[in-house]
Amino acid sequence: MVNITHKSNTLRKAVAQAVVKVGSQQTIQIIQENKVPKGNIFEMAKVAGLFAAKKTSDMIPDCHPLPIEYTSITYVIKGLEIYIHVEIHTIYKTGVEVEAMHAASVVALTMYDMLKPIDKNIVIQHIKLLEKKGGKSDKKDTFDLPLSASILVCSDSISKGDKKDRAGKIIMEKLQNIGVKVEDYEIIPDEKNDIQAKVKEYIAKGINMILITGGTGLSKRDVTPEAIQPMLEREIPGVSEAIRSYGQNRTPLAMLSRSIAGLIGNTLVITMPGSTKGAEESMDAVFPSILHIFKIIEGAQH
Repeated sequence: MVNITHKSNTLRKAVAQAVVKVGSQQTIQIIQENKVPKGNIFEMAKVAGLFAAKKTSDMIPDCHPLPIEYTSITYVIKGLEIYIHVEIHTIYKTGVEVEAMHAASVVALTMYDMLKPIDKNIVIQHIKLLEKKGGKSDKKDTFDLPLSASILVCSDSISKGDKKDRAGKIIMEKLQNIGVKVEDYEIIPDEKNDIQAKVKEYIAKGINMILITGGTGLSKRDVTPEAIQPMLEREIPGVSEAIRSYGQNRTPLAMLSRSIAGLIGNTLVITMPGSTKGAEESMDAVFPSILHIFKIIEGAQH
């Protein structure tokens, strides 16, 4: 059985707040007039916060490294209190609330360090999460489906034994991790007729998904899209767009991929790059969210 939840690598956002309370209005005036002896506290603290956001995994033992796509650090003065707001975005498989709170805390500590020579009554009042979008706790929908898949590796060099397949193995591992049963795994040369014959064979067996890796580039032997395109009954452009967009955020070379996706009957067919990284990122881009298509198909049949 396949448990489908929204844990794909989509936009994650978190907003954290810290409050620094100074001891007097005179300190606020010194800050506003940019007369703090150690420098401009807003600019210095912002730089410290940016470093902290990126270094969170180095400081928090259970926090995984992740790519920070966007960081905003802003300030609001209310009376004797300085409100620090840190907003962080990422395109990844986990949330960024710890990164936001870590950055807010370091911003507050930097302010404390810069102001303590002129004010002995500074207090960091609280650090809290204001907003969170995405992460492992987000589950918009959950349901179970028994699903099967076939993996087809298209490569002249791998089929000859000159190279070992890694892309197909990565696809298999990721499918098994979400509970999809891999019925077939085969390696064939980059031959249009061979690709089409295998796809027809899998469809005749009633396989839910056919995932093809390799042959989506621009060399003369890359014929996977040409083999699959005429077989598709309903193309799903959003899937290939998501794969390229996800890859483009990591390497500009992703724009050269000619991956396509669509339905043949009720069987989903997705073509992916032949590189290990390309196949891995393609899987991360669309799984497990793409499995909702089978919920739609199931509903249409009842």
